[in-house]
Amino acid sequence: MDEPPTATGEGTSLPGLRGVDHVGITVPDIEQATAFFVDVLGCELLYEREPPRDDSPRDRLGVPAGSRIQAVRFLRSANGANIELFEFYSPDQREDFPRPSDVGIQHLAVYVDDLDAAAAHLHRHGVELMSGPNPLPGPEAGEGNRFIYTRTPWGLTVELISYPAPMTYEQHSDARRWRPMPTDQ
Repeated sequence: MDEPPTATGEGTSLPGLRGVDHVGITVPDIEQATAFFVDVLGCELLYEREPPRDDSPRDRLGVPAGSRIQAVRFLRSANGANIELFEFYSPDQREDFPRPSDVGIQHLAVYVDDLDAAAAHLHRHGVELMSGPNPLPGPEAGEGNRFIYTRTPWGLTVELISYPAPMTYEQHSDARRWRPMPTDQ
């Protein structure tokens, strides 16, 4: 019997893995979410896809019977992963967005060059800002490395993060975390 991979990255890798292509987010109102991602964050709307007309979401995604995809939009986020927005109808759908303490994907982080300017921009657009900006802690620490959490109008937690300096962990490791390249390159 094969040994399971360890937390240190030893073991087998997914064949052909390149990286994260996109993050899918179910939103309560596709128009509101699109406006936020395009008009406030600056993402680009690439296309809208016709929702399936059959019961395929149940088979493909494992959602409850009677669930329907109402709308799908695909966005480009500068030099990072793409974002796919879904609006669903489901007979047992929760009205509130999962909290960061709930099991599942906790937040979406976007890299920004100027954290203060980005936070001020979101504040001007009425986006709720949590406390901060805060220095990145522990292994992520470095001169000017900071973050702040925000919340979209429908409750998704979004982190603004910037780490212009090397992180502390880099002193002890050759591994480097991926970071988006500047948009002008």
